[in-house]
Amino acid sequence: MGIVWIIIVGFVVGAIARALVPGDDAMPWWQTILLGVAGAFIGNIIAWLIPFGDNDLFNLRGAGWVHSIIGAVVVLLVWRRARAA
Repeated sequence: MGIVWIIIVGFVVGAIARALVPGDDAMPWWQTILLGVAGAFIGNIIAWLIPFGDNDLFNLRGAGWVHSIIGAVVVLLVWRRARAA
């Protein structure tokens, strides 16, 4: 069940990040999942580095979702910048 949950969360987080960042992204569904998984990983590491609050490294509570979406937006912007260069 763990891998299925990762795929579902990755797709949801990736889709939200793509909706928040304006512009055209011709990504298939599997790249959206990878974007969401990478964003969740980066976002939760950033949240873990913040020295205040209750931040577990891999939490899926409310703040974990917010950090995951922020991380996915950052990954998407970096990907666009690297692709344009």
